[in-house]
Amino acid sequence: MLDNRLKMCAELVSGRGTAVDVGTDHAYLAADLILSGKCSKVIASDIKEGPLESARKTVEKYNISDKAELVLSDGLENINLDGVTDIIIAGMGGETIIEILKPKVYELYGVNLILQPMTKPEILRKWLYESNIQIKTEKAADVNDRLYTVICAESDIEAYSKLTESESVSGFFDDDDELGKKYRQIESKRLEKVSEALEKSGKINEAVHYRCLGKRVSEGAQSVDMNELYVFLDEKYPFSAQEKWDNSGFLVNSCFDSVRKVLLALDITNEVIEEADNKRADVIISHHPVIFEPLKKITADDPVYKLISCDISAICMHTNLDIAQNGTNGVILKMLSGSFAFSKKPEPFEELGNGRNLGWIIELDEKVFSDEFAVELKRIFGCEYVRTSRNTRKMISRIAFCSGSGGSMLGLAKRKNCDALITGDVKHDVWVASNAIDIAVFDCGHFHTENPVLWELRRVLEEKYPQLDVEISERSVDPVIYF
Repeated sequence: MLDNRLKMCAELVSGRGTAVDVGTDHAYLAADLILSGKCSKVIASDIKEGPLESARKTVEKYNISDKAELVLSDGLENINLDGVTDIIIAGMGGETIIEILKPKVYELYGVNLILQPMTKPEILRKWLYESNIQIKTEKAADVNDRLYTVICAESDIEAYSKLTESESVSGFFDDDDELGKKYRQIESKRLEKVSEALEKSGKINEAVHYRCLGKRVSEGAQSVDMNELYVFLDEKYPFSAQEKWDNSGFLVNSCFDSVRKVLLALDITNEVIEEADNKRADVIISHHPVIFEPLKKITADDPVYKLISCDISAICMHTNLDIAQNGTNGVILKMLSGSFAFSKKPEPFEELGNGRNLGWIIELDEKVFSDEFAVELKRIFGCEYVRTSRNTRKMISRIAFCSGSGGSMLGLAKRKNCDALITGDVKHDVWVASNAIDIAVFDCGHFHTENPVLWELRRVLEEKYPQLDVEISERSVDPVIYF
């Protein structure tokens, strides 16, 4: 009566009392649970009358009308969960399962959830953990040579945590579950195909990420020595190259000697630390230093205090990352080259000696109106808006750029015969000066000109350590809201 997928669902039912079978279709699962004696009662629901009529025939066929209650319901909407011990939702997409559970999430404590998503299981797993629902076990079921996952979970109000992308895709199969291993291998091959498609389209950072994600899914994550990680970053972006006023480096050192999970962020805020703690990250690597000015006291709401309390390390790479060949400004150069053709090789903007420079100057193959250029910059950086100088709406071709806050470099842009300057955090006096000296300034925001470097950092780390769980913080967001 049941295929392997539904047999697995039945196997994971607790047998403590009343079960709800959402989207029951023919009520085969409900009948099996009652006839086997596993459940004293089953509430079988469906959103349409047609499937309920089929379910009614099954109930009558097996003479279980006194133990099977048929309910017309959109998900759990018309179902009273008092006394319910198990909820089974099988044969639906992961996102649909989320929409069914979401309205009742606060009524699920103590209920055994058996969930069988047909699609997007990784989204379902992430949502469960973010909703204080932990996965107790997960099994793979083989139906006609196709593998399905069946998740058994239970609400736990005290245990809030978040899954990394790698964990959400890998699932929670036992180490000795051969079908679980096969399931992960299939997921790994799927991710490899995604990687190949991204590489063909020129999206190298994303291609590397999905290839390494597939490796972690099939072979598991591995730890890296903390000092080895720091030495590698120092080789790529030498900390000794930072400006004298800067404070880049290993700023908070936890008691752990190894790293298994890394969270990348532009700023180490309390929200980023909370995410790192919930994902059990060992270190946060940020662009802006978490310690900059001398600390005369540390309070409970200080990010440094929270890092120490959560035993999370912090490595900060600021100006050393800005001036590195493929650092913050190198990423902007790649982004611009994807939209504009250059007439000659980019040249350094501010030369710092020893082959290092801050920012670049590019020459466009064809001149462009500054208004049109601003619209394209908005798309490239994904910012809410681009501010540009009032009196310099003209054709431009020679353009300087510096990530972050480079308004003070306007004079240098003028001396190097630039038509325009791209940066962020432009102050009033710089706008006045730009209009006076006829240089178009484009303020794309401090955050938006620097945050893209996180994708480059992820690629660099994953290429070196494919099985290190590296993730860009979901909380690395623009600290400003625009009205």
